[in-house]
Amino acid sequence: MALLEDLNWRHAVKAYDATKKVSKENIDKIVEAARLAPTSSGLQPFKVLVVENQELKEKLVKGALNPECMRDCSHVVIFAAWDRYTEDRIDNVYDYTTDQRGLERGRFGSYTDMLKKIYLNQPAEENFAHIARQTYIALGLALAQAAELKVDSTPVEGFDNNVIDEILELEKLGLKSVSLMYVGYANTPLDWIAPMKKVRTPKEDFLIEFK
Repeated sequence: MALLEDLNWRHAVKAYDATKKVSKENIDKIVEAARLAPTSSGLQPFKVLVVENQELKEKLVKGALNPECMRDCSHVVIFAAWDRYTEDRIDNVYDYTTDQRGLERGRFGSYTDMLKKIYLNQPAEENFAHIARQTYIALGLALAQAAELKVDSTPVEGFDNNVIDEILELEKLGLKSVSLMYVGYANTPLDWIAPMKKVRTPKEDFLIEFK
């Protein structure tokens, strides 16, 4: 029940207290939850970037639709996906995996050949869409970990990806931003949604069972 209680506790914070900072220990736990997230074929086709530097956050604000939250939160966490699958990227992941497991490289060659046949021939838009979806699993687990730590957070898709990518020079890394996560502690008087009842679709309308 602890996880459900944590999820009931959390909400998408609308105002942060700029004077309160999240400890490095807790940021590390949030990032670790994202790192441990499952991904399709175990490829982990994304990076997590953490911005604490206030000067850099001020630059990123130009791409935010909720600039006050970005400016005042403790850290901005960026989930940035590979710009596309490549043969080298797939091989590098599976070479690392076999090395870590004490297996011969190429042990999963037939499987990686199948992945390459599927992904490398996809149109760029379809290819990136599949990669981007993987980041949302990690975002969800990061939000859950923050809630368990009683650290406030806000998941964000409302931002100008081009601005964020340009400022962080993500193209040089072969990455594109997908989503953000503001992390910090709420400014309670200004966080207008905090006193409101948490509302979700009723279970009877949400769940479809086949027994």
